[in-house]
Amino acid sequence: MKKTNKWLLSGCLALAIGSMAVGCGSKKEETTTEAATEEVTTEEVIEVPEIDGYNLLWHDEFSGDALDESIWSYDPHEPGWTNNELQEYTTSTDNVFVKDGCLTLKAIKTQTENGKDYYTSGKIKGQNKSDFMYGKIVIRAKVPEGQGLWPALWLMPTEEEKYGQWPKCGEIDIMETLGHQTEIAYGTLHYGEPHGEQQGTYTLEGTSFSEDFHEFSVEWEPGEFRWYIDGNLYHTVNDWFTAVQGEDDKPYPAPFDQTFFIQMNLAVGGTWPGNPDDTTDFDKAEFLIDYVRVYQKPSYDTNVKKPEKVFREPTEDGNLIYNGNFEQEPLDDEELWYFLTFNGGIGSAKIEDNVMIIETQDKGTVDYSIQLVQPLLPMRKGNKYRVTFDAKADEERKMIVCVSAPTAGWIRYLQDTKLKMGTDWETYTYEFEMTEKDDNNGRLEFNMGNLKSTATIYIRNVRVECIEEAAPAEDATEAAE
Repeated sequence: MKKTNKWLLSGCLALAIGSMAVGCGSKKEETTTEAATEEVTTEEVIEVPEIDGYNLLWHDEFSGDALDESIWSYDPHEPGWTNNELQEYTTSTDNVFVKDGCLTLKAIKTQTENGKDYYTSGKIKGQNKSDFMYGKIVIRAKVPEGQGLWPALWLMPTEEEKYGQWPKCGEIDIMETLGHQTEIAYGTLHYGEPHGEQQGTYTLEGTSFSEDFHEFSVEWEPGEFRWYIDGNLYHTVNDWFTAVQGEDDKPYPAPFDQTFFIQMNLAVGGTWPGNPDDTTDFDKAEFLIDYVRVYQKPSYDTNVKKPEKVFREPTEDGNLIYNGNFEQEPLDDEELWYFLTFNGGIGSAKIEDNVMIIETQDKGTVDYSIQLVQPLLPMRKGNKYRVTFDAKADEERKMIVCVSAPTAGWIRYLQDTKLKMGTDWETYTYEFEMTEKDDNNGRLEFNMGNLKSTATIYIRNVRVECIEEAAPAEDATEAAE
C-alpha cells in the first residue's frame, strides 16, 4: 500500500490574502476596515494567485517597510566564509532593506584604512522560522549586472547534521546568475559524497535577467525536482543520492526527505564569478526580490523509488564514443561532441575530412578555457577502459585529456593527463580502472586552454572502450576463498 503524508510548515505563519499581486514600485490596492472603536484605518492587502492542486503555505510580498523577522533572519558572515567570496554579510539596513514593495540586497564597496577595497552585502534565511518539506517555491526577482556579482536563491536543510555536512546534507539552488553573464540563469541540485551535482541552464535571447523581473520556480516532490523560469520547464532531476564516502547510499530520497529553508544573498567575488573590476558599478549592485511564495499539495506520495540508471550502449565495434570518426555534426547542441569556451578563452571548432580542427585565438585563464567534450559515457565500477586517439598540431604544443564526472563532483576516472603533440600524427593511448560508483555520465575531455601555445590542434579516430569487465560479485567472493 502506498504511504502518503501531508507535510506542513514547521511553526505557524499568518497568511495574508487580499487582492492582485503586483511588482516592485507598483501601486497596491488598499482596503478599509472598521475597528471596534469605529475608527477607519487602511492597510495593504495583496491577493496571492492560487495554483491548481496546491495550497498556499506561506508567502512574503515585501509590502512593508522592514524585513519581516517572523519569516526571515539576517545571516551575517565574515569575508571568505565560503567560495573565497570577498563580502562581509551584515545586519545593516544599508545592505538589507525593504522599499517600494521589494526586498533589496545591496552590495557596497568601501575602503579600509589601508586603502584596500572592502565589500559588504546582504543575506537572509528562513531557518527555524519558515522551514518546509516538499512544495512549489515561486520567487520573482531582478538580478544586478556587474563583474564579480553573484546573486542566489537557494535552500539548505534545517538540520545539516542529519546526513552530514555539505554536500551530504543536500542543497537546492533555485537560481544563480553571474554578473558578467546575466542572460544565463542556473538551477542546480547538490548532494552525495563524492559531491554530486546536476545543473540546468536557461538563456534569454536579446535580453537579460538584469533588465527586468523574472519568476523563478522549483517544484520539489519526494522523487523529483523541476525547475522553471517564467513558467518554462528547463531542468528535471530524479536520480540523486547521498552517502558517506565508501559506504552504501542512504535510502532514497535522502537527503531531500527533510525540512529545508530558503535563503537569498548577493555575493561579491568568489571562485565562480571572479572578483569585481573597474567596470563593476556598485551604485547599481542591488538584488531585488518582489515576492517569495511557497505552495504545497494536500498530500505527497513518499513511497518512491530511485529510477534505474540508463547506460548508453557502445557502437557495434565496441566504441563508447559516438561519432569517434568525426562525421559532420553540430558542435554546439550538447548532443554528441560539443565545443566550449570559458574564462577568457576564444576559439572555434570544425570538422573537415573526418578530422576535428580546434583553432584558438585566446587561450584563456584555465585549462578548460578551450574545450572539446563528449558526455554520457557509461562508466561501471571495476571495469577497465582504454582511451585512444590520434592528434597533431601546427607546432609543438600540449593538451590535457581526462575522463571526468560532471554529475559526480567533477572527479576524474582518467586523471588529467598532459600530452605533447608534434606536427605529425601520433596515436595516444591511456588505460584506467573505474574505482567509483557506476556512472552513466562520464565525460571525455580535451582541454586546450591556458597553455603556452595557441597553435591549431587536429584530432581523429577517438575511441573509449571497455577492455576488462569487473567480475560478478559471486565470482569475486569465490576468488577470495
